[in-house]
Amino acid sequence: MLTLQDLKDMKPGTSIATGVTIDNSQGVNMSNSNRMLRWIAFRGEIHDWAIYIGLEDAGWEFIKSYGDKVHDKENIRKLVPCDDESFKMYRH
Repeated sequence: MLTLQDLKDMKPGTSIATGVTIDNSQGVNMSNSNRMLRWIAFRGEIHDWAIYIGLEDAGWEFIKSYGDKVHDKENIRKLVPCDDESFKMYRH
């Protein structure tokens, strides 16, 4: 589980977690396309963090730079389990 202290201990730009999920209600429902999606969570400059997501065939760096930001609270916590303090640091 991601904590605020974890975020403070990381260097800016550090990858928190990566993964692949399906775009539907069983995975992360971004547009309900049933396509596979790749996501990356990383720490920002001021111990904030964000998750970006894109099609599975895109590379990590492409998704980090150009992917869609995950905004839904349930999707965020499904991809990266986190405590309330670290969730407050999510860059919405």
